[in-house]
Amino acid sequence: MRSELFGQNLEAGTQERFTLQNTRMLRVALNGDVMARQGSMVAYQGQVDFAYQGSGGMSKFLKKAFTGEGVPLMRVSGQGDVFLADDASEIHLVTLEGDSITVNGKNVLAFDSTLDWDIKRVEGASMMSGGVFNTVFSGSGQVAITAHGTPVVLSVDAPTYADVQSAIAWSTSLATNVRRTAGAGALIGRGSGEAFQLGFSGQGFVIVQASEGRVVVPHTH
Repeated sequence: MRSELFGQNLEAGTQERFTLQNTRMLRVALNGDVMARQGSMVAYQGQVDFAYQGSGGMSKFLKKAFTGEGVPLMRVSGQGDVFLADDASEIHLVTLEGDSITVNGKNVLAFDSTLDWDIKRVEGASMMSGGVFNTVFSGSGQVAITAHGTPVVLSVDAPTYADVQSAIAWSTSLATNVRRTAGAGALIGRGSGEAFQLGFSGQGFVIVQASEGRVVVPHTH
């Protein structure tokens, strides 16, 4: 039997803990446990267990209930390989080395359980602006984040603004604020009637995806 599949799409032959199998699938080599978004497992090999983790403790659960943000998690443990994906979104790995990063909760795919994390509110944001509660990771380990469309990394050395749903991660060293567009009906974003943008200042970076994210079609039942 012959197919280009068997040459280009075989399992990655690496011993790294987090490996991009391709741009849209993550392979995690388990020797212990890892935290992953619920429902993100597409395949696994070996002896692997999955345990529901909610939003990571009562304090984070209460924050998630209040903000509508957070990361619905499962703890993946055992010995073997686990393959993770999120609706064919692009996946990018960030390695923390005693530092930190802020990530939109909707864009968290997986992370090392050794990392500290918490749900925090963007400075200067009011409840009216919405979508401004994000997840801060710190310590040493890796985070896999997703992007709907190929992202761009903007260096912040001048005041920078991004659509609330398009900014998927940024340096925690940056000062943040929420800017309201003059005229709530201004068509300045990818969507219609965007009235709020996230503002960043200081020295660091902002990762912006090429979309406001997937549109959820309202159910009629």
